[in-house]
Amino acid sequence: MCQHTPPCPAADQPDRDAAIPLSRDNITGWTRLCNGVIRFDDTGELLPDGSIVAPCRPLATAGAAP
Repeated sequence: MCQHTPPCPAADQPDRDAAIPLSRDNITGWTRLCNGVIRFDDTGELLPDGSIVAPCRPLATAGAAP
């Protein structure tokens, strides 16, 4: 899918978010990457095979404000 040199990381690689953005919709909050991944502003992802990567939410730490 990627035409860049060197090629962007594949959608099944851990560094898939390093792929080059091709399009973005600021209103709905998603970015389509060169490797076919749709990355959402909440850090969730939709992979080209239809699988979902849940958003990464930081865990609360002791003493942190709610």
